[in-house]
Amino acid sequence: MTTLDRLPMLERRRIQAEVVKPIWEALAAEAGREVANRVIGKAIKDAAIEEGRRFAEAEGGPGGMEGFLAMQHLWTAGGALEAETVEASATDYISNVTRCRYAEMYREMGLEEVGFLLSCNRDGTFVEGYDPRIRLTRTQTIMQGADHCDFHYRMTQGDDA
Repeated sequence: MTTLDRLPMLERRRIQAEVVKPIWEALAAEAGREVANRVIGKAIKDAAIEEGRRFAEAEGGPGGMEGFLAMQHLWTAGGALEAETVEASATDYISNVTRCRYAEMYREMGLEEVGFLLSCNRDGTFVEGYDPRIRLTRTQTIMQGADHCDFHYRMTQGDDA
């Protein structure tokens, strides 16, 4: 586990955003916002999958929904997210995030345009690395202007995976 892994997730995302911001700005100026968003988005997704793999390896392999639920405190630490859990079972985790300090932080940093790429984009791809049987369905995010984020993680079986 690295020193960065020991920091609260909100602080990790702040540090990462401080590094990514000038890169995104330079890339957008040179190649356009569409290219910058595509390149940064892909890099963040790839990093999230790798991060999920590291978490799974630390647990001895894919941890299923139970392992995933046990990690939720990492993202909510320090009040980073305020959420209402609708369901938490062996097959489904449904929650509505009603306050997102990640989104607030990105806006304060002047990164509202790419905050989704830097954080929200990770939510579904992290689980690809952690346990490929888990899928995320989400129709809206606070970062993109909604009043809440609607998360539905579902454990798939067999051919669904």
